[in-house]
Amino acid sequence: MKRALTLLLLAAASPLFAQAGSAPFTVRESGQGFATLQAAVDAIGAGKGTIVIAPGRHRQCAAQHAGDVTFTAAQPGTAIFDGVACEDKAALVLGGRSATVEGLIFQGIRVSDANGAGIRLEQGALTVRESLFRDSESGVMSANAEQGGPILIERSTFTGLGRCDRGLSCAHSIYIGEYGGGSLTVRRSRFERGRGGHYVKTRAPRVEVTDSSFDDTAGRTTNYMIDLSTGASGTIARNVFVQGRDKENYSALIAVAGEGRNNPSDGLAVSANDASLAPGMDKGTTFVADWSGDVARIDSNRLGTRITKYEKR
Repeated sequence: MKRALTLLLLAAASPLFAQAGSAPFTVRESGQGFATLQAAVDAIGAGKGTIVIAPGRHRQCAAQHAGDVTFTAAQPGTAIFDGVACEDKAALVLGGRSATVEGLIFQGIRVSDANGAGIRLEQGALTVRESLFRDSESGVMSANAEQGGPILIERSTFTGLGRCDRGLSCAHSIYIGEYGGGSLTVRRSRFERGRGGHYVKTRAPRVEVTDSSFDDTAGRTTNYMIDLSTGASGTIARNVFVQGRDKENYSALIAVAGEGRNNPSDGLAVSANDASLAPGMDKGTTFVADWSGDVARIDSNRLGTRITKYEKR
């Protein structure tokens, strides 16, 4: 009896485990609450589970190395991960089979190589919904990895992100590297107030960017809105683009295969988009700049004055 009482007291005093009602991180399936996000991730391990995150500002981070983990806010838009990165990379470093992120806010993430992200994807599939990435060096980025997977980002906002200075590799609102043949899908999301680099940069062989807005009017030293660095097939459709006045690169809104023709682009369709220049903008630009020479279709786009439809480079 005495030993059992001692174990109960130790458990109550542990910073890793608490009653679900008082802990900021709860594994929904077991009902266990944890004082640290990493402890909740470790409790799921190689299994499958959902971590419910209480409202508040959490100066914590976590690295997932296995399993299928969902990170979800108890109340969307009230759980903030602020300024802390694991492994000198991101608030969430994801390397399991899959991860889902729902209703979270990531802000103020900075690391030594100036690519501090809300999410760093290193393996597996990723879904991001209804989340906000703001005032960090990067929003969502991936490593180069052989075991990639599909990436879906929807109903999310990226604001005050990116940089391209100090002689270091640029950071972007979204950057997907050579990620195991995976695909990138961005739907119904907003990009604004960039601070350098591109809004979306991807080397994925297949891309879908639809029903989203790219508002560069308050951007600073930004580059392309969408950069398909090594070519891609897929769809860019029903988006709104506004080119801002403070650009590091004014030459195009969408760039295709500017860093090589690793992926075929003859299956890429760019249609039904709306593009314009910010008020007071006196420099023209090109809507699609194509280094591949084989973009399949560019049609039904509404282009403002001084925007050329297409340029082969």
